[in-house]
Amino acid sequence: MGMARAVELCGELGDVRDLFENLLRASIADVRISSAGACRLPNTSNVLFRGVSAEALVIALDMRGMAVSTGSACSSGSVEPSHVLLAMGLSEEEAKSSVRFSFGRGNLAEDVKALVAALVEVVTKMRKPVLETSSV
Repeated sequence: MGMARAVELCGELGDVRDLFENLLRASIADVRISSAGACRLPNTSNVLFRGVSAEALVIALDMRGMAVSTGSACSSGSVEPSHVLLAMGLSEEEAKSSVRFSFGRGNLAEDVKALVAALVEVVTKMRKPVLETSSV
């Protein structure tokens, strides 16, 4: 009975992760989901945001009350690019633009939508070119 419930919970977490990834792809251009389509943890998504500093993105989301990470769970807090992402073939630059999202039993569709809305806002600002003022 306990194993059946565990399998059921994994399916629910996979649904939350999949909703997140689908909304993200539909809302933000030039993102890549690491290992999309592969057999992977149902509650975790690693996303490459091209042209964005993962560290800055983590800080911006933290200021909005959302906890995410730049590395694998075993390297949280490290400033070096994730050795796991490097081993998967990402360049150092790509690894430094990748963020790990983990979902739990308490996360609902509303949470996912709020996260994606925050990501749209933050990533758009981070990718916007800085306009240089010229003195004429």
